[in-house]
Amino acid sequence: MSSEELERLVVRLLERMCRVMWGFAPRMIPHIVRRLGPGRSVLWFGVNMPRLLWTMHVFGPVRTHLAAVAVSLHNGCTYCAYGHAFALELIYLRDRGHLFPVDARTLASWQGLPPRELARRLRQVLQEAGLHAEVLWVDRTLALAAGAARPVDADEARIAHLVRMLGRMNRIAVEAGVEPDEAQNPVNKDTGLKRRYAELRAAS
Repeated sequence: MSSEELERLVVRLLERMCRVMWGFAPRMIPHIVRRLGPGRSVLWFGVNMPRLLWTMHVFGPVRTHLAAVAVSLHNGCTYCAYGHAFALELIYLRDRGHLFPVDARTLASWQGLPPRELARRLRQVLQEAGLHAEVLWVDRTLALAAGAARPVDADEARIAHLVRMLGRMNRIAVEAGVEPDEAQNPVNKDTGLKRRYAELRAAS
């Protein structure tokens, strides 16, 4: 098997894995495999995805996706910020019955803001959303992403892992200019919820 054939095989396998989890094949996959190589790509997913899923279990999806949004915005990555922000929007609508105050495209557009302004806007939208307990988590996530703090307990170690994992994805997405696609969460497979979301956004 040639290196090109192996690369295509790994891309198909990783795309299939994501379709099972999230209902779509992210545009990022070919870029990750091209950048890391087939073997390192499989190893990277094998090491990082189980930790991400465990963090999702421990923190819950809202806190995990908020952290991912904050890290991706800090790193200037529209692709990852949008994918996690859209997941956050869908989960918020499912759990609370109404829209998150800011849509994913608007959130993703904040990737060019200065750090203080980004932190201020995230705090404001979380207060508007009634997610008051998450404000401190977002502040701590941004501090860890900026290297202004080090993890002090197991929860912060999980955030630090997100910072490292997303840091690599953010760099690849930014360098490749990958356009946003869908929500990076199993909720993306809920077509009824997505239809309701689209109707509410169109009416708002």
